[in-house]
Amino acid sequence: MNTVPIYLQVQPCMTVASLKDMMFLHYGFPPCIQKWVVRQRLPRDHETLRYHGIQRDGDAVYLYLLSAKAAKLRKEAFEKDHERRQLEDLGIKEGVLLPRGTAEAAAPTLVESSDRLGYPVEEKDSAVPLPVIPPKVGWECPRCTYVNKPLRPGCEMCCAERPVGYTVPKGYQADAEEAQWLQKEKEAAVQYEQAQERQRQENYQQFLQLDGQSLVLTDGAVECPICFGNLLPGEGVTLRECLHSFCRECLRGTILNSQEPEVCCPYIDNSYSCPSHLLEREVKALLSEKEYQRFLDLGISIAENRSRSSFHCKTMDCRGWCFYEDDVNEFSCPVCGKVNCLLCQAIHENMNCKEYQDDLQTRAQNDQAAQQTTEMLLKMVQLGEAMYCPTCNIIVQKKDGCDWIRCTVCHTEICWVTKGPRWGPAGSGDISAGCRCKVNGILCHPNCQNCH
Repeated sequence: MNTVPIYLQVQPCMTVASLKDMMFLHYGFPPCIQKWVVRQRLPRDHETLRYHGIQRDGDAVYLYLLSAKAAKLRKEAFEKDHERRQLEDLGIKEGVLLPRGTAEAAAPTLVESSDRLGYPVEEKDSAVPLPVIPPKVGWECPRCTYVNKPLRPGCEMCCAERPVGYTVPKGYQADAEEAQWLQKEKEAAVQYEQAQERQRQENYQQFLQLDGQSLVLTDGAVECPICFGNLLPGEGVTLRECLHSFCRECLRGTILNSQEPEVCCPYIDNSYSCPSHLLEREVKALLSEKEYQRFLDLGISIAENRSRSSFHCKTMDCRGWCFYEDDVNEFSCPVCGKVNCLLCQAIHENMNCKEYQDDLQTRAQNDQAAQQTTEMLLKMVQLGEAMYCPTCNIIVQKKDGCDWIRCTVCHTEICWVTKGPRWGPAGSGDISAGCRCKVNGILCHPNCQNCH
């Protein structure tokens, strides 16, 4: 609905009929299509503007124009009425020319009112008192000046919003129309909440159904961004983490060619690469049983090779391995059942580390495998990855953690950085052995990692 402001110079004594005639003569709108709204009222033609409170400059009224079809206006009637009103404006009435001065001189005493055509009326009509204008209750629309009822949130005429600063008068009682309207609003709010609750329940049931499925199938036609194949509803797979959709074969190829234990989403374009990953159940559902087992083996192998604290069982062709901690020196393989010595990097059942290393040196003269193991241990000593126990002279190594270690054979406490005993003959607290770590707050060596 368009609103166009029109400014007219009128008098408070003018009737609504005179106002319609003025609009007809100036703008060509026939009176029958004019619908005026003044102060939230539909005035009658014989009522004056003063009666409706139009008395000051700037007072506004609202005009609605009906279509000619709605007003049942015909062209012949419009032209005849337009010609008649032009003659009346010139002082010609029913074919008789009346001098304007004569008509005005013969007029009786006048009051500020007029008849339908704008002619003054006799003084006897002025004896009738004008009705008192009731006080305006409600808020005035800032756009069309229509006075709306206090509880109405928007203008009834032009749908403009109620002014922000307006407050409902204290003690105001809603009339029947407002009470009915408020009741409908409450019912509509209840219906909306019920509809929202039904929608939430439907969404929750749909979520439970999808959560129980390994794969989320596409619910519409999509194009695979890898092979650009057109997929019908249900033929594609939508990833749970990022909601990107692909065909099954492209996702399967991505998994089989992945060099990482976690498979990234294959979506990529000129400005974006998706960082999300495929879930474990999605991977399992896309691969066959043998392919999925190979995928798991590859992930385990990658994890083992990339960890500095991993140890693989020394039994031939055994797949067992572990992550070890600094205070653990043995690994009982759950696959083959053998006990591995983490210090000697070997399996020496029924022998301690010293007995094994002595036997290793004896067998190294004729046994190539023993010779290779001996060379490995000696190389570790040369590189500083292992050392000789200062008490029993076996080779020991520090796997990780602080610089305090204990010999597995003689149980001597050793300082790794000084390569000597941590304590003297008197035991814990005896600093006569050479390691004086933390004496006077000074470390035993610049590189010491807390051998105390």
